[in-house]
Amino acid sequence: MNTEKTYSISFIGLKNGEHTFEYQINSDFFKNYNYDDFNSIEANISVLLNKKATHLEVNFKAEGVANVPCDVTNEDFNLPIEHEFNLIVKFGEEFNDDHDEVLVIPMNEYEINLSQYIYELIVLSIPVKRVSPEAAEDEDFDEEEFDFLFEDEDEDNEMEDSQEDDTESDSDKEDIDPRWEKLKKLLTDK
Repeated sequence: MNTEKTYSISFIGLKNGEHTFEYQINSDFFKNYNYDDFNSIEANISVLLNKKATHLEVNFKAEGVANVPCDVTNEDFNLPIEHEFNLIVKFGEEFNDDHDEVLVIPMNEYEINLSQYIYELIVLSIPVKRVSPEAAEDEDFDEEEFDFLFEDEDEDNEMEDSQEDDTESDSDKEDIDPRWEKLKKLLTDK
């Protein structure tokens, strides 16, 4: 699949204002990226390009279904995906994509390739923790038991600060796995 042409929009001939482009994405699209974190995918990508006199505003919307294995049961299930992303395209001396939401392209460019942004849009719409609805309803599954794997470092630091303020009894300390204590110590030794 030639993503350079398939997902490129030539903006030079477009009038100022809004223009809509639609793309159908499936697993073949991800072969170019060697990404296989799901079994299959079907997604509709809607791109709204608003051409202004000095820049372009691009809004991406993804809706679809990815077939993924459940992290709890390891059984495949269809995970609905939905995500939105805004991009500002400015014109400058040279190409610069250092910022997530701003792209600078050379003044002499006449088209923009969206394939990388479509790829990122879909990949970011698939959660790190994938739990099928059946597993989530299972009373044996306690979601809070796995939440520590997905918390931010900031939340961890807040929790540590509050725990330091609390006094623990000897019996509470005995219940804590020594491996967790070592991990907590690594976080506080920064």
